[in-house]
Amino acid sequence: MWPINRSYQATRFDAGRGTTWDWGRRTYVMGIVNATQDSFSGDGVAGELQKAVSLAKKFEACGVDVIDIGGASSRPGADPTPVSIEKERVIRVIEVVNAEVKVPISVDTTRAEVAEAALDAGATIVNDISGFRLDPDLSSLVADRGVGAVLMHNQRGLEHHDVIDDITNGLSGSLLIAEAAGIDAAKLILDPGFGFGWSVAENLEILRRLPELDSLNFPLLIGTSRKSSIGTVLGSNVDERLFGTAATVTQAICAGIDVVRIHDGAEMRDVVDMSDAVVRQDRSVD
Repeated sequence: MWPINRSYQATRFDAGRGTTWDWGRRTYVMGIVNATQDSFSGDGVAGELQKAVSLAKKFEACGVDVIDIGGASSRPGADPTPVSIEKERVIRVIEVVNAEVKVPISVDTTRAEVAEAALDAGATIVNDISGFRLDPDLSSLVADRGVGAVLMHNQRGLEHHDVIDDITNGLSGSLLIAEAAGIDAAKLILDPGFGFGWSVAENLEILRRLPELDSLNFPLLIGTSRKSSIGTVLGSNVDERLFGTAATVTQAICAGIDVVRIHDGAEMRDVVDMSDAVVRQDRSVD
């Protein structure tokens, strides 16, 4: 069964800035702008606003569908970022990027205070790696503002049983929080959390078993770009993982993923377009 035949809670997603995504027709691409100094991928733009704008413009030029801006590192072992610093980093970047590009912007944060300021600055989607579990005010904010949200399952610190069962149980709990807050199901995208609390073998198992998450009936996002599991398999440094990332993106699309989160815009846009031409039945090819 091709991914286009998956069922969803809703067929369309309002990404903001006059943009609507039609689930199942193609794969959407989220470009990463790290407004941090300690990004695992070495591409942080903290305090370098022109560098952030340049990266955002490159993403827009190559057809990226949304730009994800975060101000707190989520790499293993990173020191917690004070909320005031995270907010300062994020808002400055969102403001300048919002003024220079027309692509929707998502804010990568677990904190309601940061998300609220980001939405005021022009973001239209909240990307929460805690799945609404760290800040009880974040789900209420998303409901009140009527914006879209990405909810990720984070396995760090949790007991492991089975990758799909763990992910399904975690995301089901996040969906209950969203429902209790009054968030419209059509506003939600789910992320299985590749690289967050899993071994290399378990990350690869997630990629193999992605079709089993169809039972959730929600659009799915995954972020494999440049992650350490690719480096372990290939024996490569973080700046040598382009082709490894391409392989994981292709596998994810063939398995039914709807959105891929990436660092390398032009290269991954080609990977996505070619993969879609193979697996999306109604994609027009001249």
